[in-house]
Amino acid sequence: MHISKKNEVYIILSELTDSERQELSEFFTFEVPGAKFMPQFKNRMWDGKIRLFSPATGEIYLGLLPYIKKFCASNAIPYIIEEGVENDKHLDGKSTRGFIKSLKPKSQGKSLKIRDYQISAVAHALARDRALLVSPTASGKSLIIYSLVRYYQMKELKTLILVPTTSLVEQMYTDFEDYGWSSGTYCQKVYQGYTTKVEKDVVISTWQSLYKMPRKYFDQFGCVIGDEAHMFKAKSLTGIMTKMHHCKYRFGLTGTLDGTQTHQLVLEGLFGPVEKVVTTKELIEKKSLANLKVKCIILKHQNIRERMTYSDELQFLGENERRNEFIAGLLMHLKGNTLCLYQLVEKHGKPLYEQVQKTQNEGFFDDRMRKLFFIYGNTSTTEREEIRSIVEKEKNSITIASYGTFSTGINIRNIHNIVLASPSKSRIRVLQSIGRGLRQGEHKDSVLIFDIADDMTFRDQPNFTLNHFQERINIYNAEQFKYEISKVKLR
Repeated sequence: MHISKKNEVYIILSELTDSERQELSEFFTFEVPGAKFMPQFKNRMWDGKIRLFSPATGEIYLGLLPYIKKFCASNAIPYIIEEGVENDKHLDGKSTRGFIKSLKPKSQGKSLKIRDYQISAVAHALARDRALLVSPTASGKSLIIYSLVRYYQMKELKTLILVPTTSLVEQMYTDFEDYGWSSGTYCQKVYQGYTTKVEKDVVISTWQSLYKMPRKYFDQFGCVIGDEAHMFKAKSLTGIMTKMHHCKYRFGLTGTLDGTQTHQLVLEGLFGPVEKVVTTKELIEKKSLANLKVKCIILKHQNIRERMTYSDELQFLGENERRNEFIAGLLMHLKGNTLCLYQLVEKHGKPLYEQVQKTQNEGFFDDRMRKLFFIYGNTSTTEREEIRSIVEKEKNSITIASYGTFSTGINIRNIHNIVLASPSKSRIRVLQSIGRGLRQGEHKDSVLIFDIADDMTFRDQPNFTLNHFQERINIYNAEQFKYEISKVKLR
C-alpha cells in the first residue's frame, strides 16, 4: 500500500488489490445510530451507513491514518508513507509551560493558575499539528484554545475558531479579553450583522455564518479550532472542514463524545486522533472542580390508564400541573443560584415558568424578590449575556432555560443547583448540562444536581422516559458520579 497526501483534508491509498480495497471499504463503513428514524432512510434514499473510505478514488480523511496503520498491521499488509504525511515534531512540556506562562493569563484581574493537564494538552496539540482534545466541561478548555491561538498568531497564521452559538462567540471574545489580551485589536466576531471579510488575525464565528462560503474563502486560514467539536458530525460543519484544503493545523475540543465509534471516527478524521486530557472525577478529587452530588427523584404518577407513545409522554409530562407544581416548589426551596433545564418551549418551558411565577407570587416562600429569568431560542444573544452577567453577581436567582441555549458552552461560575426537568438519554446533553455547575466560584465549592424522572408504568411495562432515566444512571456509573435515588408520589 502506498500512502500519499492529497491535501490537508485527505490522503490517498494506492497500489491496492481489489481484495484490499473491499476490506478497507468494509472496515471504514458504519451504521449510523438511529438512522432508521431519519427521513432519508425511511424514503429509501439512504441505507443508513456512513463510508469513510472511497474505493474508487482511494481517498480517506488524513486524521484516520493511525487506523489505517492498525488495519495494515492486523492484515499483514506492507505500506509506504510518503514524506510529509506524518508529523515527527517534538515539543517538550517545559517549553510549552514557559510559552503559556509568558502570556501571563489572568482571570477577573488576578493571575490565572495554569494546570498541568492544560500544559500537556497544548504540548500534545502543538507537537502533532492536529488533535481532538477531550476535556470535561469546566476544565479550562478556553485557556487551551487561547494558548493555541496565541502560538499560531505568533507564527503569523490566521486562525478560525468555530463555535455553535452566538453566545459562545461573545463568550470566547470576552474570555480572551479577560485573559489580558486585546480582543478588539486581534479578534473579530462573525455572525448575523457582522462582516465575513477577514480583517484581523483571529476570526470567532458560528458555523452557520460561514458554511455557505466558497472553498477559496477558507484558503486564508492556517489554523482552525472547533469548540464543542462533538457537533461537527453535522453536514454543514463537515463541509467547512473539508473545504479547508490548505489548513494544516486542526484542533477540536469537546467535553464528551456520544460513545459511538462512528461519531468518534468522523471527528478524528476531521481533526486528528483523540487525546483524553483529564476526567471530571480527577478534577473533583483535585478540588479543581466543585464537588458534585446527584439527587435523582422519581415521580410516581397515579391512575395511568394506558401506555403512551414517546411524543404523547413528553407532552403529558410538560403540561402536567402537579409535576410542574412539584418542580416549582423545589426551585423555590433550593438556596443559591439555580438553573432549571427543559426541552420543549411551548409544551414545558413556558408552563413551568408560569407555575414558578405563580408559586413565587402566592408567597408560600419568603423569596418574593428572588430574581427569575426565562431563556429560550428566541432570547437574543445580548439578553443572554446580560442574564449571565447578572447571575454571576447574584446569590439566590432562578434561571429557567432550554437545553439548547444553556446546556452547551455557557460559563457561569456561580451556579449552585441544576434541575434537569426534562427527560434525556443523550450522554453529551447530560454531561454538558451537569458541567454548567462544576465551575468553582468565590463562595461555592459544591453543586447539587436534581435529576427528575417519571414512573408511569402501565401493566408492568415501564414508560419510555423511565427507561431514559436508566440510561442516565448508566452514565453516572460510567463517570463515577455519586448519586442517590428517592421516590415521590404525586398527589
